[in-house]
Amino acid sequence: MHIERRNVTRQRMLTAMTSEQTVPVILIVEDEALVRLSAIGMFEDAGFRMIEAGNSDEALELLETDCDVQLLFTDVNMPGTIDGLALARQVRDRWPHIGIMVASAKPMLQPDELPAGSRFEQKPYSPDTVVRHARELTSA
Repeated sequence: MHIERRNVTRQRMLTAMTSEQTVPVILIVEDEALVRLSAIGMFEDAGFRMIEAGNSDEALELLETDCDVQLLFTDVNMPGTIDGLALARQVRDRWPHIGIMVASAKPMLQPDELPAGSRFEQKPYSPDTVVRHARELTSA
């Protein structure tokens, strides 16, 4: 019985690890802390795992070390050596498997300004719409 219980515990741990690995990981890049925390909460409530960066430079460092990221959610205007649009283009070129969502309070960008296959989210955005788009881009 003791061995059986240990096997059940090991099975639960393996199941938890496997299910955690299948949860899509989103990298959110936003320089305004309150906006970033709000977006993190929105995505975590929807069942995503989150990684955060305050600018494009931090985001690129994280992407170079974490191959599990499946979606980039970035603001357009932020500090760093490049803005959110340039970050989105680099991500599309270097990591084409990563979905991209670009957010801005400014009017909608022209389609040719965004990397192919990415989504634009107008701030303030609808959490339901943003989560739906994130699921579509990560197939979650």
